[in-house]
Amino acid sequence: MYNPRFEYSPVPRVEINGKRFYATPDGNKLPSVTTILDKTKPEEKKAALQAWRNRVGHERAQQITTEAANRGTRMHTYLEHYVKHGEMKDRPGNPFAVPSWVMAQTVVDQGLTGRVQEFWGYEVPLYFPSIYAGTTDACGVHCNEHAILDYKQTNKPKREEWIEDYFLQLCAYAEAHNELHGTNIKKGVILMCVKPDVDDQMNIVKPPEYQEFVLEGARFEMYRQLWWQRVEQYYLLNS
Repeated sequence: MYNPRFEYSPVPRVEINGKRFYATPDGNKLPSVTTILDKTKPEEKKAALQAWRNRVGHERAQQITTEAANRGTRMHTYLEHYVKHGEMKDRPGNPFAVPSWVMAQTVVDQGLTGRVQEFWGYEVPLYFPSIYAGTTDACGVHCNEHAILDYKQTNKPKREEWIEDYFLQLCAYAEAHNELHGTNIKKGVILMCVKPDVDDQMNIVKPPEYQEFVLEGARFEMYRQLWWQRVEQYYLLNS
């Protein structure tokens, strides 16, 4: 299953004015995919995010964001281990880590097993020379097609129209992989897991829910073009 057929060069992260950049092997410091998307976020999306923060309170909003980030980091760590070793780690003894482990197991059972024939890498560093860089969770062969794979955790189920930036990320990583490694990836897959409900002792009272979003065909091409429009907008704003 794990077949590192490409040589992925390290692309170290660097911080410039509080924003994430990547130092590429050609000597450039390039903006990350997420930096480009953040800097070109439509005003209505900025307003919606601010409205949510105002509604729940800034302290509570930060707490929710931090908890989600920690849960997602743990879930990614378990999935990386699965990709590399072909099996999940044992269930953790730390009760606060159990929800992330269960989420990762759900992604493995419903999204990876029998559907991903080959992994080429995990936490794959990629860059489009002189333009942008980033890291995708995995890439390989999904349902017999070359694809970019990205794992996401969420507090509540998502609808497609809410996750357009995720689709743009898939296209960005596909374009970079194609440019660097001569592939022709035109498919991306979001493997998303909704957090489980837990009680005060961190026992799971409602299992996590799995969602999958596949981007291919005409929709992939549409988002690919939208991605390059956002890149152009970023450089116009920062020229």
